[in-house]
Amino acid sequence: MSTAPVSRNRPRELKPLAVTNAHVVPIDGEPFEGNVVITGGRISALGPKVKIPAGAEVLDAEGAWLLPGFIDAHVHLGMHPEGEVGSTSDVNEMTDPNMAAVRAIDAVDPFDPGFDDALAGGITSVNINPGSGNPIGGLAVALHTHGRYIEEMVLRSPSGLKSALGENPETVYGDKKQTPSTRLGTAMVIRKAFIDAQNYMAKADKNARDAQLDALAMVLRREIPWRQHCHRADDIATALRLADEFGYELVLDHGTEAHVLADVLAERGIPVLIGPLFTTKSKVELRGRSLANPGKLAAAGVEISIITDHPVVPVNFLVHQCTLAVKEGLDGRRRCGPSPSTRPRCWGWRTGSAR
Repeated sequence: MSTAPVSRNRPRELKPLAVTNAHVVPIDGEPFEGNVVITGGRISALGPKVKIPAGAEVLDAEGAWLLPGFIDAHVHLGMHPEGEVGSTSDVNEMTDPNMAAVRAIDAVDPFDPGFDDALAGGITSVNINPGSGNPIGGLAVALHTHGRYIEEMVLRSPSGLKSALGENPETVYGDKKQTPSTRLGTAMVIRKAFIDAQNYMAKADKNARDAQLDALAMVLRREIPWRQHCHRADDIATALRLADEFGYELVLDHGTEAHVLADVLAERGIPVLIGPLFTTKSKVELRGRSLANPGKLAAAGVEISIITDHPVVPVNFLVHQCTLAVKEGLDGRRRCGPSPSTRPRCWGWRTGSAR
């Protein structure tokens, strides 16, 4: 799989392209042998007998598979550039437990080589989150993986508000002898922040603005999802409890032990962005990590999307995580992602559909 850098410039004119003699796997519907026509950078026609427009560039696939671009719904691309450590990482603003106002889009470097790796691995869209060092980490952004100017790459901004339960925030602030240093302290920080936001919304003073409370208000109005980092089953239960209390749209990120509560999650329609799957069990929360877990969740009716958490697992390894998840029991027909009706809920933005 080549990882050579690609041109980030958009061509001024896009000549129609026809990919012929391909084994096409559409987003919706059954695979077929046929052609795909791309006009103006978008799929305009596909099918077994689609005609080739006059003047189109023709690429004969010679029977090769043609797949939709993959989506990785939880990465830190551009915020934690590869090969750089320390002060060059912009993933976590760990100076206050509530960082609802920070925005991932302000820290993404589109020239991070990870974007080239993403394209080489077939990933054309990503959701970039702030890190999990804070109970409330900041606003996420959904991007195309090709481009040089962030504003032209955006699919949705913000695409959710990141939050973390469990070991990460309690370790960060416990080491500083600050709140929160425990799981109950982390839940308290989140609960107090939402109560403050509810009070702020009740005042309805349009002349008064508060960046943190405005971000939390978007979650309370269900304009964006609450992206909850959690691994252990008891932390997942806390995530459900808080969502019930404040009525927001919940998406579970990681969900290492989500299979323990799979029936509960399926009944409530809570999606799980599961992964990364290629890591060691480096902390207590990860003891239940297994390549079989995506299959267990899917079999129970939970909507899932497999993630790499790049750079924890290289983004171009997404397909390999999916492959081994299928080997360990995931139904390959699910294509490692959610159904059309739940994609916006899983990913936080809408995608096109090649039918």
